[in-house]
Amino acid sequence: MTQPQRLHRERDPRVRRSLILALAAAVLVMVSGLVVVGLRVQQVHLGYQLDTLRAERARLEGLMRQLEMEVATLRSPGRVEARARQLGLTTPGRQQVRLAREFMAGPTGLAAAERNRVASLGAPPRSGTVGRAPLQQ
Repeated sequence: MTQPQRLHRERDPRVRRSLILALAAAVLVMVSGLVVVGLRVQQVHLGYQLDTLRAERARLEGLMRQLEMEVATLRSPGRVEARARQLGLTTPGRQQVRLAREFMAGPTGLAAAERNRVASLGAPPRSGTVGRAPLQQ
């Protein structure tokens, strides 16, 4: 007996290749779309964050101006004088003011005279004077 013949169809490799390419193109389009959507979501998120930071900056600049005005007010000579009077401080009299130029380090005055005396004697300066001690080597 003879067996009935069955039709056998050979697969075409070109069809398979074109199917794989179409599938790869679809995946590529889908991934590209998801990337674009993700970037847009991130852009919106960063926009909100930027608005928040701008508002915070404006608030801090206002606070800075307010604090600068407060410092200027607190440092004003009239306010300092008024506060000193509240504390019982008064302007010193002429006999209460002593100029201490002679004790300032420089080419003239008592400090210079003491330095010169110490240098000429080679001795250390007296305790309580303003002159500098010679360098130890």
